[in-house]
Amino acid sequence: MPQQRAVVQPRGTERSVARRAELIAIGRKLFADTSYDALSMDDIARQARVAKGLIYYYFRSKRGYYLAIIQDSVAHLVTSAAGGVELPAVDRVHRTIDGYLRYAEHHQAAYRTIVSGGVGFDTEVHAIRDGVREAIVATIAEGAYGRADISPVARMGLLSWVCSVEGAALDWIGHPRLSRETMCELLVKTLGGALRAIEELDPAHPAPPPARRGG
Repeated sequence: MPQQRAVVQPRGTERSVARRAELIAIGRKLFADTSYDALSMDDIARQARVAKGLIYYYFRSKRGYYLAIIQDSVAHLVTSAAGGVELPAVDRVHRTIDGYLRYAEHHQAAYRTIVSGGVGFDTEVHAIRDGVREAIVATIAEGAYGRADISPVARMGLLSWVCSVEGAALDWIGHPRLSRETMCELLVKTLGGALRAIEELDPAHPAPPPARRGG
């Protein structure tokens, strides 16, 4: 019986994946510091120190490049925030907020790109940003209520909180006067206020009990 051989991915493909990821990482920093409209493809190629044709090869256009950066950043942010599904509800909420802040703190260029890097010029970019908001709302809802299918009142209450977190996190990474632990506790407490307000308007969505510290 002939011995089976493992399928080896061509090195060229591995290099292409690595090169694309490198260009996305460069683009995060460029678009975090400069608006979309202010950067031409020539500017991008010059600052990235690559041939303009290479960016067209991987992304087809400046818009394609920008959308790839947004989508990649969003995937990493959602992965960082989602987790700890085995934890009790309150601990899961705390874990989600801490993961969100850790991402913003350690990937500042990517976070700025997601939240404010040129957003507003393109409906598709709006849709991507809205998608990450809905993903965070669903993650918080899973932690708070044990389900993502929630009422319009609950969704709007959580969405309002998420939008406020975006602004607070942007200010925090720009002016880090608070530790991440303090920032996390502050956001947990403001979320508690939002959850209690939701409960008042919709008793079918009771707020989880506050976390007990120092057991």
